[in-house]
Amino acid sequence: MLRALVTGAAGLLGGEVCARLLLNGHTVTGLVHRNREIKANDGSSVTGMNILQGDVSSERFGWDEQQWRDVAAAHDLIVHCAALVRFDLDDDAYDVVNVRGAENAVALAELGNLAFLHVSTAYVCGTRNGPILETDPLPDSGFANGYEASKARGEQRVMASDTRWAIARPSIVVGDYETGAIRQFDTTYAAFKLIAEGRVQHMPATPDATLDFVPIDHVAAGIIAIAERLDSCASQIFHLVSSQPLPVERFATLIGNLPQFTKPQLVRPDAFDPASLPAIERRLYRRIAGLYASYFQRAPVFDDTQFKKMTGLSCRPTGAAYIRRLMAYCITKGFLPNS
Repeated sequence: MLRALVTGAAGLLGGEVCARLLLNGHTVTGLVHRNREIKANDGSSVTGMNILQGDVSSERFGWDEQQWRDVAAAHDLIVHCAALVRFDLDDDAYDVVNVRGAENAVALAELGNLAFLHVSTAYVCGTRNGPILETDPLPDSGFANGYEASKARGEQRVMASDTRWAIARPSIVVGDYETGAIRQFDTTYAAFKLIAEGRVQHMPATPDATLDFVPIDHVAAGIIAIAERLDSCASQIFHLVSSQPLPVERFATLIGNLPQFTKPQLVRPDAFDPASLPAIERRLYRRIAGLYASYFQRAPVFDDTQFKKMTGLSCRPTGAAYIRRLMAYCITKGFLPNS
């Protein structure tokens, strides 16, 4: 059984990873920053684990030398989930957590000769379209935002380390496959809410663009599978992605099919001018929805051959029926209007 240290344990994905590791009989320590409450995606509290408070952006996580060494000796794996996932921050903020945090976590792994599973994003591919292989080299530029660029730099630090590392790259993580359930509505959901409610009615989009929505349960199961096989997975990268990227036009239509929602107008990027939007929509676009506009203008096809071969897992179809379940859950919980 593993003795796993999970960073970012209070986060959406970190909490679900902790719950599943415990369910599989592993010993788990959750590293938290300020929030000590660790919850699974269904909202239940995760119990039966150790909790440590620390700051991944600080040297030795803010601990003294003895605690640093003790923690290294008490574990054999780090699952590094901690990250800033917002899109509206400056480069320095991303560097502090997503790059320096990875460096500090790697340093702990090197000290204790721990295996290291780094959770990144499939969108480190940048704005490339077409097939994206798990074996493709990281680009040096062409990222859509500071988040993607910082995750690429974090990966570089991991790959240059002396640890037994593997990298998991989820795409756009959304609700549970069967129920649509998601513990917290943030990031992508904030933009989705503005669009569905008609407060942002125009989005720049290319005709062939797709959105790669992946269920959180597939991502968490994939992370556990890689962690439990890390010796075999060492020095490899794995895409944890959907099996069915959703065309942006189809996504817009599914929104418009519900009478209380407004189908967004998709505008070719070369014809889109945010300054021409009505004042309120312009502000909301710039503050929130526009941060995600690049995802309406890309058509990557993430290959997950290595992941499926190593784990035997494959994402179930994420077409229209799944999107309807996501929307239904949002309505049930009051995040989106019922009428």
